[in-house]
Amino acid sequence: MNGLLSDVLHVVYGGLGNLAAYVAAHVLLCLLPAFFIAGAMTALIPTAAVTRFLGRHSSKAVSYPAAAAAGSVLAVCSCTIVPLFAGIYRKGAGLGPAITFLFFAPAANILALVYTGGILGPDLAVARLILSLTFGIGIGLIMALIFRADDVAHDLATDSPFAANGEGQGMGRAPLLFLFVWVALLLAGTLKLGVLTGLYADFNLPLADAQAWQGLLDRLVPYDAAKGEEGVSVQGAVLIALLAAIGISAWRGLENIQNGANAWTWSSLVLIAVTLLVATLSVQAAPEGLNVGLTGKFFGVAFSLAGLSLIARHGLSADQRRDWLWESWRFVKQIFPLLVLGVFIVGMIRVLIRPEWIEMLAGTNSLLGNLAGVAFGVFMYFPTLVEVPIAKMFLDLGMHRGPLLAYLMSDPELSLQSILIISAVIGRKKTATYVGLVALFSAAAGLTYGAWVDGTSLVLLALWLAGFIAVLAALLSFVSRHTPSASPKGV
Repeated sequence: MNGLLSDVLHVVYGGLGNLAAYVAAHVLLCLLPAFFIAGAMTALIPTAAVTRFLGRHSSKAVSYPAAAAAGSVLAVCSCTIVPLFAGIYRKGAGLGPAITFLFFAPAANILALVYTGGILGPDLAVARLILSLTFGIGIGLIMALIFRADDVAHDLATDSPFAANGEGQGMGRAPLLFLFVWVALLLAGTLKLGVLTGLYADFNLPLADAQAWQGLLDRLVPYDAAKGEEGVSVQGAVLIALLAAIGISAWRGLENIQNGANAWTWSSLVLIAVTLLVATLSVQAAPEGLNVGLTGKFFGVAFSLAGLSLIARHGLSADQRRDWLWESWRFVKQIFPLLVLGVFIVGMIRVLIRPEWIEMLAGTNSLLGNLAGVAFGVFMYFPTLVEVPIAKMFLDLGMHRGPLLAYLMSDPELSLQSILIISAVIGRKKTATYVGLVALFSAAAGLTYGAWVDGTSLVLLALWLAGFIAVLAALLSFVSRHTPSASPKGV
C-alpha cells in the first residue's frame, strides 16, 4: 500500500514539477504577449481586413500561403499560437486558412527551421519545411471541405460584440501600430539572436542565501536537460509569484472592465510590464548573491512597452482600450486553465513513459515507427525548440530519421494542452478531425522523408507529393462544383 501511494505521489509530483517549470520558463515572454495580440486582433481589426486575405471566400492561392507566411515569423510553440489562431478565426478567417496558420507556425517557423538545420542537419530542415507547408495547406483544405457548412455559419457570427470600430472602415494607423508593436515585443522576447541574448550591463544583488534557495529549488524541481526537465530557478520562482499576483489583480480589474478601469486594472497592467521585464533578465545564483544581467531582450521589451503605453494613451480611444483589455482577458479565461491542466497531465504521463520504448519502436522507417514518433510528440511534449535537442538525443540513440521527422512535426502541434485549448475554440468534432489529420500526415511525412533517407529516388518522392496535391485539388474542385453553399437554418 505504501509503495502504491509512493508511486502515485511520484506521478503527481512529476505533474506539479512540469507545471512549475513550464510557467516559470515559457508562459511569460510567449503566452502573455500572445493573449494581448489575440485581444487586439479581435477588438481592433475590422472583420473585412481579415476576411480579405484569410476569409472563406478569398482565393485559395492567396489565403493559404498568406496563413503560412504569417505563421513562419512566429517562433512560438502550439500553446502560444492557439490564442493567435483563436483571434484570427474569431475575426472571420476561414477555417482552412486558420488551421494552416495553426499548423505551420509552430511546426516550421524560421527559427525552428534554422535550429533544426544546425543541430540535426540541413536535409531534415528542408524536409520539415517542404512537408509542413504541403501538409499544412492540405490539412487546412480538407478541414474547410469537411466543415463547409460550419464555415458559412461562422461567416455570419464572426465578429466580437465589443469590436465597435466599424466594418466599412480601415483599421487605422494607431491600432495597426499598436498590434505591430505587440508582435515586436513577442519577437524581442522569444528570438534567440545574439543581439537579444547578449549581456550589455550587469550588477549584483547581495543576497547571501541565493545559492541555498537555488539548491532548494533544484531538489524540489530537478533539472535534467536530457529528459527535457528544465527545473525552476530563483528567477523562475519570482516570476511564478508575480504571475499569481497578476492573476489576482486582473480578476479584480479586468472582469468588469466594461464598466471602466479601476485601481486593480492599472495594478495588473503595471505587474504585467514588471513581470515581462524581469523575465528578460539574466539571473544567476552565486556565492556573493544574485548576478543580474541586462540583456538585449530587456531593452527590446522595455522599448516596446514604452511604445505600447504611448500608443494606448494617445492613439486609442477609451472604448478601444476597454475592448482590447476585455478580449484579452476573455482569451486568458478560456485558454489558461486548460493550459495548466494539460501541462500538469503531460508532466504525470512523462513520469510513466520511458524514452527507451519509443526508441525500440522507432528504429526503422515503418508505419509503426512513425506512429510511435507521433505518439511521443503528443505525450512527451516539450516547449518550442526544446524538441530539437531531444530529437538529437533520440537520433544518437538509434531512432530512424523518418520517425524523427514525424515526431518533430507532431510535437509542436498535438500536445495534450493544445488539444484541450483548440477544442474550446472550435469544438470537439473539428478538433478530433484536426488531431487525426495531423497524426496521419505527420506519419506520412516521416515515411516520405525516411524513404528518401533509405535510398528512394527523390524524383519518385516528388511525384508522390505532386500526385497528392493534384488529387487533393481535384477532389476539392469537384466538391466545390457539385456541393451547393450551405446556410444555417433559421437565418
